[in-house]
Amino acid sequence: MTWVRTMGAPRAVLIVLLLAAVAGVPAAVLAEDKPAKIPVTTENNRFVPAEIKVKANQPFVLVVTNKDAKPEEFESKELRIEKVIPGGKTASIRVRALKPGTYPFFGEYNPKTAQGKIVAK
Repeated sequence: MTWVRTMGAPRAVLIVLLLAAVAGVPAAVLAEDKPAKIPVTTENNRFVPAEIKVKANQPFVLVVTNKDAKPEEFESKELRIEKVIPGGKTASIRVRALKPGTYPFFGEYNPKTAQGKIVAK
């Protein structure tokens, strides 16, 4: 590996990474590391879908779009999440990898109607 000595270690690492990228290796690795994005809508003071199924032990991102004019808060005590989504806006909520189970969530401003659950299997 004399080329490492002549090029310098940082440059050699960069070349190795670029060669791996051309071979398609990082794309597969990055695809596995990228959390799934799950669309959720709040409309008429309800979450749609009300039941979200995810793979256990894998992080994911909830992409919550509020189609109502008023704000709504996505809240889950079990997940320790509280996120206000202004009316007409979209927010991304990163969720850690969950153990198998059911995790309820609700809308803080409309708790009687805006309810749902995340099921991790």
